[in-house]
Amino acid sequence: MKYYVDGFIVPVPKKKVEAYLRLAKLAGKVWLKHGALEYQECIADDVKMGKLTSFPRSVKRKPSETVFFSWIIYKSRAHRDSVLKKVMKDPLMANMCHDAMPFDGKRMIYGGFKSMVAMKK
Repeated sequence: MKYYVDGFIVPVPKKKVEAYLRLAKLAGKVWLKHGALEYQECIADDVKMGKLTSFPRSVKRKPSETVFFSWIIYKSRAHRDSVLKKVMKDPLMANMCHDAMPFDGKRMIYGGFKSMVAMKK
């Protein structure tokens, strides 16, 4: 089955990883409550600074930061759009957006992607 995926790459200060994880867990609950199929947050583990391109370079990662690679899975783009409308109206999101974010949102990379190959065991 093919899906629609929102993908994110986020630079997070190492000293703010715990705050970011608290935010991510809350966001995941909100997205799943409103119909997202899956919500994942992954911290860099084997991610080297490339000479020309890399996850760290893509967000201009500083030595005091790490990188998170995250995604949310939906049935389709229409499903994503429907879920996103509900998420943006959720009171928990309003509270989240008013708090100081534990990362530099200007350097976050994100986008929506149509799944072309999807396999599971």
